[in-house]
Amino acid sequence: MLVISLRTLIIYLTLIVVMRFMGKRQIGEMQPFEFVITLIIADLACVPMADVSIPLLYGIVSILVLFLLHQLISLIEQSGDFAKRLVSGKPSVVITREGVNFLELKRNNLGVEDLIESMRAGGYFSLDDADYAIFEANGNLSVLAKQNREKPPALPLLFISEGKINTKNLELTRITKEELAAFLKEQNASVRQVSVMTLDNNGKVYLQLKGQSYQTLTLPLKEGVAW
Repeated sequence: MLVISLRTLIIYLTLIVVMRFMGKRQIGEMQPFEFVITLIIADLACVPMADVSIPLLYGIVSILVLFLLHQLISLIEQSGDFAKRLVSGKPSVVITREGVNFLELKRNNLGVEDLIESMRAGGYFSLDDADYAIFEANGNLSVLAKQNREKPPALPLLFISEGKINTKNLELTRITKEELAAFLKEQNASVRQVSVMTLDNNGKVYLQLKGQSYQTLTLPLKEGVAW
């Protein structure tokens, strides 16, 4: 028991020193290569602590090698823009003043639901709240808000995403598929032509057709409907 405790203490102190010299980025700010190295270090640290048959030096050496690898990759990353893009990727502009950039979303294996969720986490409840939104290389979403965004914010429901109706959200508003189709017909569109459509609790519609800029419209809510 004493041996395991001493091994744990030594590994712990080694990790504290290594993580201190790796920098002060928070977990959510790590680049992909930093996150991978951190996971491997955590796994390597567990093995010599739990298995006394493995020499403690093996674990320490492995951790130090990964630390040196991290420092080397960091130097390569800082050597120029091309190296930085190669190692860490580049930011992706997913919302512009034209609307949602679905091509960039797909390149990052994201859907419009992921985008809306990330915006809500940042305090932006409508796609129309942003002039620009950028997924940074570390996965964080940066938003340039519109100056005239609504306050307090309304809560939009996602009706259509890439031509598919969200039936559950539609039922919350007591709008039928036929009524939705009729509303879209007024805009010379069909469900299949819609990239994204949301409706907030003020009756404001965010509508973006495939290959077109978005537009904001009004769809009066039925009496007694609230969410």
